Amino acid sequence: MQLNLKRPIVFFDIESTGLNVATDRIVELCVVKVLPNGDTEIKTRRVNPTIPISPEAQAVHGISNDDVKDCPTFKSIAKSLANYLEGCDFAGYNSLKFDIPMLAEEFLRADIDFDFRKKYLVDVQNIFHKMEQRTLSAAYKFYCEKELENAHSAQADTVATYEILKAQLDRYPQTLQNDVKMLAEFSTKSKMVDYAGRIVYNDKDVPVFNFGKHKGKPVTEVFASEPSYYSWMMNGDFTLDTKKILTDIRLKMK
Repeated sequence: MQLNLKRPIVFFDIESTGLNVATDRIVELCVVKVLPNGDTEIKTRRVNPTIPISPEAQAVHGISNDDVKDCPTFKSIAKSLANYLEGCDFAGYNSLKFDIPMLAEEFLRADIDFDFRKKYLVDVQNIFHKMEQRTLSAAYKFYCEKELENAHSAQADTVATYEILKAQLDRYPQTLQNDVKMLAEFSTKSKMVDYAGRIVYNDKDVPVFNFGKHKGKPVTEVFASEPSYYSWMMNGDFTLDTKKILTDIRLKMK
């Protein structure tokens, strides 16, 4: 089934130096832009992360420090990439937990405030887990009846994710609507305030902490009763986006 699109949607996958969104960097990015008429554009770019690739990450994606030493930095391509992504919705596999926060963080480091919150974000993994409970390779075999070759290369994973979503629409016509807004809502587990999911909206649309000793408590209440908690987070190993959200909330309190 082809996607019913009102505007382009970008399927993307990131390979990185590691799994810490706050401190690790992108080493490879692939995007598959799907236009409303069904045409697709595929772009893959390797990036010099300016920090070492961890052995654990290299073992997964096979990209070494030598492979990317002469590649452009993310900052050098950030503006053109943001322009290319403007006006699009987004989809990926585990993208809400990792790829979206990582890409947003890289944009902020490059002084570009690309606002994913104004887009529909479809996480194909969440749809899969709600329906079947599997991994990407298993999802590709289950839905598309194909073996995923070159798994953990950005392009192979991105193209597979696009094919899986189309197959999901074919398999679950009674549950899934061919509408990006609906797919984004269905594939979102919680309503996040920041990309990393440290702060979420509760059932009253109040920002609450989603981790630690104050989990479930409104951010404003915690800052009012324990002002030092704001300073602790601002000095801690949290993403720039999380710190930006916290600062916005604190300024509104004043």
